[in-house]
Amino acid sequence: MAGRKQFDVDEALRRAMHVFWRWGYSEASVDRLTEGTGLGRGSLYGTFGDKSALFRKSLQRYAQTYHPLYEQALCGPHPSPSTVVAAYLQVTLNRIADPTVPDGCLLTLSATQFPTLDTEGRAMVRAMIDGLRTSLEQALLAAGAGDQEAAELALCTLATNKSLAVLSRAGFSGDDLATVAATAARNAGAPPSRSTAHRDRRDARPPVSGP
Repeated sequence: MAGRKQFDVDEALRRAMHVFWRWGYSEASVDRLTEGTGLGRGSLYGTFGDKSALFRKSLQRYAQTYHPLYEQALCGPHPSPSTVVAAYLQVTLNRIADPTVPDGCLLTLSATQFPTLDTEGRAMVRAMIDGLRTSLEQALLAAGAGDQEAAELALCTLATNKSLAVLSRAGFSGDDLATVAATAARNAGAPPSRSTAHRDRRDARPPVSGP
């Protein structure tokens, strides 16, 4: 039939998502996208639009695939804030351990490349991160955390989640990542004192270009 796609559009989008996930927006060249999807430039552009549009569709596909897993983990019921943190980070560990997908997290990698994204892409990345933070905060409140505690733990858990993605890209072992997650869960509800919470400038590192 004339005009009918001769390829699986959903599969092509999944493969494009993996290209952005592996390389990040800035390094996901058209050549890499065509190679990764198996499509010619004409089919790629004709189906998904330009690179920015394809990135946004890929990011949306990523969120549709993984964010429901976080929502399910947060549903509980959870007897304490620490179990909320543990359940949330376990989803991250499970994804990182999946050998069929790239290391890290597409959303985290995209956040580190914020300046390279267009206005719509930046807005989508920030909205997704904010949505995860809100879901965490609501689950922590339901688990008995006070308003301030829930807000602080949600932010710190989100930061730990993103850190796990970065460490996985750097080759840290699954045991190391599990240790980070377990420590974060164990410390939930017991934030460090102001005297120990500051950043040690001796441990400062330059900004990471990708998870």
